[in-house]
Amino acid sequence: MRLADTITSELEREAKTTRNLLERVPTDQLTWKPHETSATLGQLANHIAGLPGGIAQIGALEKLGVENINPPGQPESTAAMVAAFDEGVTKAMAIIGGMNDSDLMKDWSLTKGDQALFSLPRIGLYRSILLNHLYHHRGQLSVYLRMLGVKIPSIYGPSADESPF
Repeated sequence: MRLADTITSELEREAKTTRNLLERVPTDQLTWKPHETSATLGQLANHIAGLPGGIAQIGALEKLGVENINPPGQPESTAAMVAAFDEGVTKAMAIIGGMNDSDLMKDWSLTKGDQALFSLPRIGLYRSILLNHLYHHRGQLSVYLRMLGVKIPSIYGPSADESPF
């Protein structure tokens, strides 16, 4: 199996669950946040929606400067955010799926000026920042939605609201 296939097959599986959660974000609650220091529901969900395509594009580069990282904006609607997520997943599948093992083992760096803050193989970037980071924020989103009384879908088995069995 190609290294790219390990990432794209996982992304494809997990995207269905993530999309299902994003679809439940109430458009009329996008500016809600659980605490004054927290991101809004819309910013968090929009960050999740932008991760697949954004990180895939970033990983295709040799490096990224921290000055080029922008915080997620407030989405217009849930439908627009879900559409952006779908587009990003398609983009990620194409970018990552088009890489060979050698491409994925090449180093990628986050920089500040001329200084590398950290470097890791591209596959490590995709595993940690695209996939694991996505799951982390998906968990946060499920808590936000629970606090708003939204029914939580099955993620890795039954939730209190749904059972896949």
